[in-house]
Amino acid sequence: MPILREGNPRPTAHGRRQRDRSGSGLRPLLVLIHRYVGLALAGFLLLAGLTGSLLAWNSELEALISPSLFKASPPAPDATPLDPLLLREKVQADNPGVFVGRVPLTVEPGKAMVFRLQPAVDSGTGAAPVLANDQVFVNPYTGDVLGRRKWGDITQGRKNLMPFIYRLHHSLALGTVGSTLLGIVALVWTIDCFVGACLTFPPRRRGKQPESAWPVPASLRAGQSWPARWWPAWRVRWRGDAYKVNFHLHRAGGLWPWAMLLVLAWSGVSFNLAEVYDPVMRTLFATQHDGRAAPLPKPLPVPPIGWAEARGIGQRLMAEQARAGGFSIRREHQISYDPRSGQYHYFAQSDRDLSARWRLTRVSFSAESGALTGIWRPVGTAAGDTIRTWITSLHMAALGGTPMKLFIGAIGMVVAMLSVTGVAIWARKRRARGQIRQRPCGGGLPIV
Repeated sequence: MPILREGNPRPTAHGRRQRDRSGSGLRPLLVLIHRYVGLALAGFLLLAGLTGSLLAWNSELEALISPSLFKASPPAPDATPLDPLLLREKVQADNPGVFVGRVPLTVEPGKAMVFRLQPAVDSGTGAAPVLANDQVFVNPYTGDVLGRRKWGDITQGRKNLMPFIYRLHHSLALGTVGSTLLGIVALVWTIDCFVGACLTFPPRRRGKQPESAWPVPASLRAGQSWPARWWPAWRVRWRGDAYKVNFHLHRAGGLWPWAMLLVLAWSGVSFNLAEVYDPVMRTLFATQHDGRAAPLPKPLPVPPIGWAEARGIGQRLMAEQARAGGFSIRREHQISYDPRSGQYHYFAQSDRDLSARWRLTRVSFSAESGALTGIWRPVGTAAGDTIRTWITSLHMAALGGTPMKLFIGAIGMVVAMLSVTGVAIWARKRRARGQIRQRPCGGGLPIV
């Protein structure tokens, strides 16, 4: 609940409530909406803010918590990594009954390669067994297995701490139900961002206005313009009781990062509530077809075109599309195969990617014929996709390096602070209202 405006009835030392002089009309309704929506969202946003601050540093914390899994030193200074496709074959052979459907094609110096295991679906029953572990960490120089884990299973200990924190952040660790619930929370939060911002706007003038008690820049002071009257909402007054400090922290703390709070809220809808996000954005903006084919009548577990040949096809198709589309390829990223659609997806980092961390430029092609079935470019092709790439990259601190991680970590703490201060303000007012009701008749001025 990002923003609350001063002017709500507030308890005084004499048990009164100050009259809201900002006018009638829509504002009282907005106050009620913001108050009770904020209370409903407070716990969720507190959790999301705290976990999000940690996830901004996910890679660093993973390596710090589990160095034996994520760090892989070369056996000699001049050692070269093994072919990633050979490493995939080794992992596949060592794990019968599973399917390794994604292969990283670049090796980060000093880092292990991570292979995701998928259960092989029984062709007769369609059932998939539950795997004890679904991630394998491999030394890219030797092929040695460094360790295994079942992603997000906190019962395996600290090696799954960060994945479990991600599960809390994304779905409350409740799977699809939790993911949908947080998608609804993000949607309501998006709307409440606008409600809260409106509540900070200064009231319309009604006769002569008193001078502002807040320091106002000289450029805004003459005539008390609308910006000058709005300026106090951006300031935090540290003198006063805890209620005043909480209130000003809540209001100003929601205004200064307002744009980023909106980005976090709406990108949360894109992550968790696609059935709302996609129709809205497709109505407002152009989007690309993602190139993914419909599922086959029957899955194709063994691709007719092998992985090595598919890599070459992906490289060729990507180069052709780069020449035709006027973009450049910097390096390849990964290749994956989807048995449900019989498609390969080849990813590379191009100048259409916002950062080296997320390499999303992709070509898709048939695993039977090698024919191109689609291409997707993150930015510069369709406005809807460009917006989505920007807001999700900002949400995940995927660009800007360390400064952006620091910023997103701080914003997560701001979200948590806004939740706590908002509840504190509500609790103080509720307690004061209760005290007023308990006073004997005639013991004070009427509540207005």
